[in-house]
Amino acid sequence: MADVNEQFGFVQQMLAAHFGKQPDLNAILFLIGMNELGKLRTKFTKEQKQDLMHVAVCKLLSSEGIYRFAFKDDDGWPHYERTDKLEHLTLAEQEELLKRNIVRYFEQNELI
Repeated sequence: MADVNEQFGFVQQMLAAHFGKQPDLNAILFLIGMNELGKLRTKFTKEQKQDLMHVAVCKLLSSEGIYRFAFKDDDGWPHYERTDKLEHLTLAEQEELLKRNIVRYFEQNELI
């Protein structure tokens, strides 16, 4: 089985082929957030962009049991509840956790 960085690189290459530019981790979180929101607008405020990335992190970490989907608000934004205290991770460990779950997200949604 390929390591997480290799798998994540494949996701980046696939997105680069589609969008014409290789996205970094934050750009991929933004795309996942947009997908979860289900509204593919071209304009979001800075705060909404941060919220979309937060939605993505919550969605991804729900696979680890750290967050649980709670509800969608009247505007269609998903909300999550924290279910478990995340252990202290180094920045590198946090990044690896996100990358692993991004790969899982793309596989589960049959995007790769």
